[in-house]
Amino acid sequence: MGDAAAGFVGTEMELRMEGVAHGGWCVGRHNERVVFVRHTLPGELVRARVTEETARFLRADAVEVLEASPDRVEAPCPFAGPGKCGGCDWQHASLEAQRRLKGQVVSEQLRRIAKIDREVEVEELPGAPDGLGWRTRVRFAVDDSGRAGLRRHRSHEIEPIDHCRIAHPRVDELGVTELDWPRMRDVEAVASSTTRDTALVVNPDGAKLPPLPEPKASSAVMRRFSNGRVQQVRGRRHVREQVGEREFRVSAGGFWQVHSSAAQVLSEAVVEALAPEPGETGLDLFCGSGLFTAGLAEAVGPEGRMLGVENDAEAVRDARYNLRDLPWVRFAHADTDAQLREWVDMRVDFAVLDPPRTGAGTVVARQLSELRNRRVAYVSCDPATLARDLAAFIEEGYELTQLRAFDSFPMTHHVECLAVLHRD
Repeated sequence: MGDAAAGFVGTEMELRMEGVAHGGWCVGRHNERVVFVRHTLPGELVRARVTEETARFLRADAVEVLEASPDRVEAPCPFAGPGKCGGCDWQHASLEAQRRLKGQVVSEQLRRIAKIDREVEVEELPGAPDGLGWRTRVRFAVDDSGRAGLRRHRSHEIEPIDHCRIAHPRVDELGVTELDWPRMRDVEAVASSTTRDTALVVNPDGAKLPPLPEPKASSAVMRRFSNGRVQQVRGRRHVREQVGEREFRVSAGGFWQVHSSAAQVLSEAVVEALAPEPGETGLDLFCGSGLFTAGLAEAVGPEGRMLGVENDAEAVRDARYNLRDLPWVRFAHADTDAQLREWVDMRVDFAVLDPPRTGAGTVVARQLSELRNRRVAYVSCDPATLARDLAAFIEEGYELTQLRAFDSFPMTHHVECLAVLHRD
């Protein structure tokens, strides 16, 4: 069975799973040492093979289930499982169980990091009742032979696939995995869920763009450089997305909610949570292409103000274009911290923030409190950084008044949260 001196990697051990951990793991113990195990469920007895060892814990894959949970189902994807594609964490769990486990993870992170005791129920999003076919943006890795696939868990190795089961049908229509991509690092397939727009964003392995195969369906083609800049190669450089009555132009390589229903659901939830009134002033931090700005701006009306800030220049151009009919909206191309310092003397009624996975940071909470801002809607795809930032807001006198969680990423461990805070 191995020992500490010999090392555990490659060793198999029988473990009883105790509970769920952030990141798609369940927790077991071997001689009081914590073991994080994938491809299992709480309560199960499994045979696990150790894949990684640190000074404090082990990581492992469940290679045999000895006693199965009643929540276990057969994975709908043949590429899910130990040593295979690392994109989906919970294909072996029923959708009801997946949402329950995600809610437990959010609750645990809030309790451990922010000292907030709250039960969390994860809400299903419309459009993917089987948990498949929802992802509108998929980045495929390319191996040395030019074959596209998906990376294995915590690995640079690539799992060849026929198609991704959670990808939107229009992503499949592009046929990325059926084509050869010589001298390419990766290829991102982008499909609008509300229009017919599609795009491919290619990342060549070198300075010169190699000849490109013809996609199975008509699409625009972009090139991504190592610094993140995207260059137009063929067709328009944007895809169009429809949310309510408004059409958004979104750069093919830029950020947009990947679940086909998430943009509509989250924008409505943010407006409902902040309840903006005509004449108020609001901020949209990390505003991207202006998704949340739009609904809030329409609510405050021409006698109010909406100010957005975003450090991605292409997204700012998109946002200005998308809301060009609302003259009371302004967008700044800047880092959020720096822009909030410039706004220090302004009175703000509410703010929404949708930061990257790393979170907003504690400085933003202090800056918003200095603006005498009273209502905050915080959208987050990472429960750990959300909990850290909520603790900072509470330190500044805010109270968490509502927390909603959405299953924006079925079959994976990811979950989207909307936290609402108020301050007297």
